[in-house]
Amino acid sequence: MHWPPAITQPIDFLQHQMSDVAENRIKFAKGTTTLAFKFGKGVIVAVDSRATMGPYIASQTVKKVIEINPYLLGTMAGGAADCSFWERELGRRARLFELRNKERISVAAASKLLSNMVYGYKGMGLSMGTMVTGWDKQGPGLFYVDSDGQRLKNDLFSVGSGSTYAYGVLDAGYDYDLSVNEAIDLGRRSIYHATYRDAYSGGSVNVYHVQEHGWEFISRTDVFDLHYEYEDQPKPQLV
Repeated sequence: MHWPPAITQPIDFLQHQMSDVAENRIKFAKGTTTLAFKFGKGVIVAVDSRATMGPYIASQTVKKVIEINPYLLGTMAGGAADCSFWERELGRRARLFELRNKERISVAAASKLLSNMVYGYKGMGLSMGTMVTGWDKQGPGLFYVDSDGQRLKNDLFSVGSGSTYAYGVLDAGYDYDLSVNEAIDLGRRSIYHATYRDAYSGGSVNVYHVQEHGWEFISRTDVFDLHYEYEDQPKPQLV
C-alpha cells in the first residue's frame, strides 16, 4: 500500500508544489464573471454559469449563486468546491445563530463569519472570491470575502476573470436611483458583455433581486439569445 509522505509544514509544501520550480506544478485554471450592486430598491446579483478547467468547458449550467437562507445569497468565483462547501457551512452556522439568538444573522455578521472561517486556512490552497449579500435590520448589505480572509464592504462589486469587462458596462450605466427593471437589465447586460469578451465566462445569465422580504430569482437567459437581442438594438452615440 502506498502512503503519502509525512508533511510537517503543509503550507510550505503546497507553496512549493504551486511554484515554477515544482516538478509537477499544481496550477489552478479558473474563470467566471459575477457581480452585485446596491441600488434604491435593494440589491441585484447577476452571474454567468460556465465552469472551466483551463481551455476545457466543463459545464454551462453551474449555479453560481448559493442560496444561504431566504434573506442571504452568496456568489461563487474561484474554486467551485471551495465556494460551495464554505458557503453551505456558512448557511449552517447562520441557522445556528438564528436558533440561539431568536433573530436572523446580519449580512455583516455572516460575511465576518465566512471571513474568519477561511482565514484559518490561509495559504493552504483555497481559491475563493465571493460576495455575500442580503437584507437585515440595517437594510441591504453587500460584502466581498476572499480565501485570504479579506473582507470589503461596498455598493458594487464584480469578481472573476470577466469582471473588468463587466465593470465597464456597470460603471457606464449604474445609478442609485435606477428602477427595478433598469437595474435587472444592467446586471444582465454587464454579464453578457463579459461573456462575449472572456472565454472563461458563458452559458446563461442568472439574475436575483434582494429585497426587504428576501431574495427573488428573476431570470435565467442564455447568452446566445442575449447576443441577438442586443445586436438588434440601436447602438448608443459616442461622446
